[in-house]
Amino acid sequence: MFFWLSTWVLALTLFLVIGGATAVGLWIGHSVRHDADRLREPFAVMQAALLGFMGLVLAFGLSLAVQRYEARRAAVVVEANAIGTTYLRAQTLSEPERTTSLTLLQQFTDTSIRISNSVPGSPGQRDAVAQSGRIERQLWAQAGQALQAEPTGSAARLYVDSLNTTFDSQSARVYGLSNRVPTAVLLLEVAGTAVALSLLALHLSTLGRGLMSVALAAVLVTLILVVTFDLDRPTRGLIVVPATPLTDLRATMTLPPAAPAGR
Repeated sequence: MFFWLSTWVLALTLFLVIGGATAVGLWIGHSVRHDADRLREPFAVMQAALLGFMGLVLAFGLSLAVQRYEARRAAVVVEANAIGTTYLRAQTLSEPERTTSLTLLQQFTDTSIRISNSVPGSPGQRDAVAQSGRIERQLWAQAGQALQAEPTGSAARLYVDSLNTTFDSQSARVYGLSNRVPTAVLLLEVAGTAVALSLLALHLSTLGRGLMSVALAAVLVTLILVVTFDLDRPTRGLIVVPATPLTDLRATMTLPPAAPAGR
């Protein structure tokens, strides 16, 4: 459910939840301050235990988000390299498959860039994936014709192998875009940090000190949560997965083919 919120709405929601929980803790602590001597020890034990739990959950959630973000970045590079290899090998095919395949690979790269710039699961991404599938079928048909024209040649066979790798790499990247941190983990992070900060505020409020420290802790925890959530939103947040490898590759395709056509 967090994925479809805009970054600013998400940040405001998290700030209200964490800030509200902290404020509740401060209010309760202020109201029971007359029993501070009796409540000091149990409150201290509870807030220490929950702060340790909060740190563990935050580290776990951030680690999951970073791993997925790095995997998505790597997938873009893998796909760009696969397309680039296929484009070079397509230049060694015989005509007319050579020219047609080169044009289709340019279109395929354009759809890959569209996928990178589309929200996973949105109509725009589904349309880009469908268009990519149509181009894949046309490319495979051209590869089959190249093999029939030169059944013993090596150029067509090498091209088919890299073309298959290109298709697989794009499929892996598309599925990777939808591989997000489980919602249960994110909810546990929000709930755990809210309760931990509430108890911290309660404990310090009963002692009559540390209010600025609690406010600073609430802001820092909110920022950590925003970064964790943002890393898991590859095209919607402030931290995006760049499509630079694909756009750079597409720019090189405007140059004349480096290899002559096969014979």
